[in-house]
This record gives sequence, C-alpha cells and structure tokens, in this order.
Amino acid sequence: MIKKTQVIKIKMAVHIATRKIIKEWIDYNGHMNMAYYVLIFDQAWENILNKFQMGGEKAEVSKRTTMVVETRTTYDSEVKENDEVDVYVTYFDHDKKRLHLKCSMFEKKTNKLSATMENLSLYIDLDKRKVTEFEDDKIKIMDEFINENKANFKNDNLMFLDKLKK
Repeated sequence: MIKKTQVIKIKMAVHIATRKIIKEWIDYNGHMNMAYYVLIFDQAWENILNKFQMGGEKAEVSKRTTMVVETRTTYDSEVKENDEVDVYVTYFDHDKKRLHLKCSMFEKKTNKLSATMENLSLYIDLDKRKVTEFEDDKIKIMDEFINENKANFKNDNLMFLDKLKK
C-alpha cells in the first residue's frame, strides 16, 4: 500500500535536493533545530534559482537577484541526526516581479512529511536596491519549468496565492 506522503512525493512534486542531518543541527530536544529546516529549504531552492539563471553566481554578474519577503513554514514531524531528507518543489508560479513557491521536506527512510515552506520572493536590481521585472529569457525558463511540471504541482493550502499580480 502506498502511503499518502509517498503519493505526494511521487506525483505532486519535483525533487531538488537530498540532505543528511548533521550533529551540529540538533538541539537540546534531540531533533533538528527549526533554523536548519529553513537552511535546508534555502539551499535546495538555490538549485532551482540556478536553473532559472538567478542563483548566486548569476546574481554577482547581472546584479539582479531574488529576496524573500514573506514565508510560512510548517514543522510536521521531527528529524534527527543522521536522518536523510528529500526536498521537493510542490508548487511554483511567478508574475513579472515575484516568485511564489512551496517546498516540502520528507524524511527519506519513512517517506514521512517533515516540513513545508512557502515563500514569496521579489526580483531585485542590486545596483538600485529596488524591485524590477524579470528579463524575457528568465520568464521563458520559468514558464518552461511550470509547463513541464504543472501536473506535479499542488496548490491547496497555499497562503500567498493572491499575492501574484497576473
């Protein structure tokens, strides 16, 4: 029998990273401290930003980057030292200046949902420190990603759906 969390992993998401939980991330409660969930999501999301030509290296050259302006994180089950987690994009969309995404983290051995993070980010011109519109080539890359994966995305329980200006 397939567990509900397995169905989400297999049919409702795009895998972007696997991480092993290290000792330094464990708090006095014996599980991963909440700050490291955010770190794992952020590092995993960087893989997609690189695909969209908006990751760290591109930002240094183009002087354009994304900055998170709003986030919502759920902590669904604890993970402990030496556990491995998989991170998936479970939703993604954009408008001319904003990215809206949701990622889910699953404990690899049990396929149990560990956490989710939904973000709203703005595209920023670093020279002016102001919001700017995405270039056409970036919109094309993002739209291709959406078209290739939209059947895998799930838009229920999203807090920021109304924030995009489409």
